[in-house]
Amino acid sequence: MSRRRQELTLTIAGPVLLLLLWELLSRTEIINPIYWPAPTALWPTAIDMFQNRDLLGDIRISMWRILAGFVIGTVPGVMIGLAMGLFWPVRVFLMPLATAIYAVPKIAILPLAIIAFGIGELSKIMIVAISIFFLIALSTMSGVLAIDTQFRDVASNLGASRWQMFLTVALPGSLPAIFTGMRLALGFALIVIVGTEFLAASKGIGYVIWQNYQILRIREMFVGLIITGLLGWLMNLVLDLVERVVVPWRNT
Repeated sequence: MSRRRQELTLTIAGPVLLLLLWELLSRTEIINPIYWPAPTALWPTAIDMFQNRDLLGDIRISMWRILAGFVIGTVPGVMIGLAMGLFWPVRVFLMPLATAIYAVPKIAILPLAIIAFGIGELSKIMIVAISIFFLIALSTMSGVLAIDTQFRDVASNLGASRWQMFLTVALPGSLPAIFTGMRLALGFALIVIVGTEFLAASKGIGYVIWQNYQILRIREMFVGLIITGLLGWLMNLVLDLVERVVVPWRNT
């Protein structure tokens, strides 16, 4: 069996085994099936939610918030991270700010985001962007600092401008670290947007989970939770495929 097939088999095996164990424990009532319904019992509920309760619309709006915030946070985060890695004055200037803001629980800044950007979509998108900005920047900076200094010296000796240093040395050399940061940021963005939708939304997958919890619709709540997990897995899978194209040498 090839390495790729082994990876695919192991990737599928983990979730399948977990679902089978959950099914067994629920069916045998080792865990309370009222509060932990068997996965097979959730299927009719999921179909009903897609057909009659616009669950697909909730998924779409959550994905839009995540992806828009991800792009807004990632692009400047990469640029700032490259600058922090290449130029020590920029790094020394921004590191205290980056470490302080990164440590703040992002759901705690939701009121500030609402004050600054209003109660509409912009505040939800921006809290995602703010949440992942310094994560991306710090990952990128670490990638630049890990580049062999000989590459920088060669580029400098050949008269590379700062822009050329960005494009030909810092960016290619830090791509593996950037994608690692992006992978972490996607998961973080999903966590942040679901938490935000708990508190300040009337649509979205987080809203679905919270509203059904409040009225003890346990099956509907679990459908929302499972879909959240699937979204995280699918986004990570897509990013992994992009990384295989953009950074092919990392998989050799």
